[in-house]
Amino acid sequence: MDHVEELLSMDLKQSIKKKDRGAQKHKWAVLSMSSIPLIMTLGNSMFIPVLPTMEKKLAISPFQSSMIITVYSIVAIILIPLAGYLSDHIGRKKVILPSLLIAGIGGFISGWAAWKMTDAYWLILIGRALQGVGAAGAFPIVMPLVGDMFKNEKDVSSTLGIIETSNTFGKVLSPILGALLAGVTWYLPFFSIPVFCVFSTLLMIFFVKAPKSKEKPIPFKQFFQNIRKTFTHNGKWLNAIFLIGAILMFVLFGVLFYLSEMLETTYEITGVKKGLILAIPLGALCLTSFITGKIIKENKVLMKWIIFAGSTLLGISVIVLSFSHLLMFMISLFFFCGIGIGAVLPCLDALITVGIEKEHRGTITSIYNSMRFIGVAAGPPVLAILMDKTGHLLFYILCGCSLLAAFASFIAIKPDKEEPAH
Repeated sequence: MDHVEELLSMDLKQSIKKKDRGAQKHKWAVLSMSSIPLIMTLGNSMFIPVLPTMEKKLAISPFQSSMIITVYSIVAIILIPLAGYLSDHIGRKKVILPSLLIAGIGGFISGWAAWKMTDAYWLILIGRALQGVGAAGAFPIVMPLVGDMFKNEKDVSSTLGIIETSNTFGKVLSPILGALLAGVTWYLPFFSIPVFCVFSTLLMIFFVKAPKSKEKPIPFKQFFQNIRKTFTHNGKWLNAIFLIGAILMFVLFGVLFYLSEMLETTYEITGVKKGLILAIPLGALCLTSFITGKIIKENKVLMKWIIFAGSTLLGISVIVLSFSHLLMFMISLFFFCGIGIGAVLPCLDALITVGIEKEHRGTITSIYNSMRFIGVAAGPPVLAILMDKTGHLLFYILCGCSLLAAFASFIAIKPDKEEPAH
C-alpha cells in the first residue's frame, strides 16, 4: 500500500513539474512574440524626436525629414496584406523570421549611409523602405500566430492584451530612447534597429513553436473565394473594426503631433523632457491595454461595450481639450485620451482574431493592420494642415471621428449574432 502511495505521489510530482515547464515555456513564447511589436514601434516612432537634428545634419527640409517616417508606413501599408496571405499559406514563422532580418538590414543600411556618406538622404530612405518591408511581415503576423497557438479564447484575448501593451510600451519608450541615443550620435538610432531585430529573431527561433498545419495550402483562386465568403458572413462587424482601428490610430498620432508641437512652440520644451511628457498619455494607454486584455477574457459582449465606452471617452476628452491651452490641463486630457484608446485596442484585436477561421486569419488581421497604419500615416500631416487652417475646428473633427467609432461599434458589432465564416 505504501508502495502504491509512493508511486502516486511520484506521478503527481511529475505532473506538477510538467505543468510548471509548460507554464514557463508559455511565458517565454509570449515574451518572444511581444518583442516584435515593441521593436517595430521603436523602429519608427524613435526617430520623431531626432528629425530636427537630421534636418541640420543632412541639410534637408522638414518635408524631406518627415519622409523618413512616412516611407516606412507607406511600404508597410502596401505589403501587409501580401504578408498575411503568405503567412496563411507557408506558415507564420516562415514570414516573421525573414521579415525581422530584412528590417535589421534596412536599419543598418540607413545607419551606414548616415555615418559614411556626405549625401546620405536617398540611401537612408532606401534603408527605411526596407524596414517597412520587414515591418509588414513581422508585427501584423503576430496576431494570427497568437490565435493559432492558443485554443482557449481567454488565453487568446489575454495574450493579445500583452501584445498590444508591448506595442504601446514601444510608443512610450520611443521618444525617450530616440532622444537618448541621438544624444550620443545622431545616427545611432539607425544602428540600434539591427541589434533589436537580431535579439527578437533569436527569441522567436528558440521559444516560439508554432503549431504545424496538416492541411494543404488552398489554391489561389479558392483562397480569394473563401475570403469573399468571410466578408459576406462577417462583413458588417469586420468593416466596423477596420474603421475603428484606423480612426483610433489617426486620432492618437494626430493628438500626439499636436501635443508635441504645443510643447515646443508654446512652452519651449524639447529633448528628453519633451519625450517624458509625451510618454504620460502613452503610459496610460499602455497600462489600460494590459488591464483590459486581462479582464475581457472571452466575453465578446463586454468587448463591444468597452469599445463603445473607450471611443466615447476619447471623443469627450478631445473636445474638452479645446477649452484651454494650460499645460497641466492638456496633459490631463491627453491622459484620458490614452485610457480611451488603450481600452479599445485589445478588444479589437481579440474580436478579429477569435472571430475568423485559422486559414483566413493572417489575411484578415493583415488588412486590419493596414488600416491602422493608414491612420498612423495620416494623423500628423492632417493635423498639421488643420492646425494652420482651422483653429479649434480640428478638435471638433477629431471628436467627430471618435464618436463615429463609438457609433460603428454600437451599430455593427453584435457578438450574439456573429458566426465564423465557413
